[in-house]
Amino acid sequence: MISIVVPTYREADNLSFLAHAIDAALGDFDGGYELLLVDDDSQDGSEEVAAKLSRRFPLRILVRKGERGLATAVIEGIRASTGDVVVVMDGDLSHPPGAIPIMVERVMSGASDFVLGSRYVEGGSVDEAWSGFRKLNSLIASLLARPLCTLKDPMSGFFALRRADVPDLRRLSPIGYKIALEILVKGNFQDPTEVPIHFAERQHGESKLSLKEQLNFIRHLHRLYAYRRRSHH
Repeated sequence: MISIVVPTYREADNLSFLAHAIDAALGDFDGGYELLLVDDDSQDGSEEVAAKLSRRFPLRILVRKGERGLATAVIEGIRASTGDVVVVMDGDLSHPPGAIPIMVERVMSGASDFVLGSRYVEGGSVDEAWSGFRKLNSLIASLLARPLCTLKDPMSGFFALRRADVPDLRRLSPIGYKIALEILVKGNFQDPTEVPIHFAERQHGESKLSLKEQLNFIRHLHRLYAYRRRSHH
């Protein structure tokens, strides 16, 4: 079975679109799937929307009352999930659900042990609405993280891996929202690969990217570089 973990915060307007798109992509998958929303107490109607959707789709929602943050929400979702393959994606419709079967097949076939949905490999792209500043910001962040992994889009939050290959969750200590990079650095992956995706602009809700999150990313990078140095000694 596939577990799709989606961290959410004030994404009520996107949840129905997301559930329908995921079901269209995976509705015929033999092993079945579960959609697990990990919500940071949005109080925007997300719980009510999820309750209605759960009548039609294999969906459940975990509401966290005491903690916020995308990366830690993903960790909670992985811990609560039950599938053999775990897929992590954003809840703002920026990641294409249509890419999930390709990513899962690559993991299940053994062709790769970590598959990343990438904007920066051949065939990948970003929304035309992206500003020059946003593109530059993404490029610089990717370049800063590049020495930590071999992939071209280490900032992506869309990835798939076997549950058996998830590193010990107790070892994960992310700051901010770049959980894929944390898992890549602390996991024991031999064949990480990327598949091209089109990264769409969100249609509803507000972006969570802020100066605080950008500073958290720098702190996170510093922590991961320190971890890499210690592990190589």
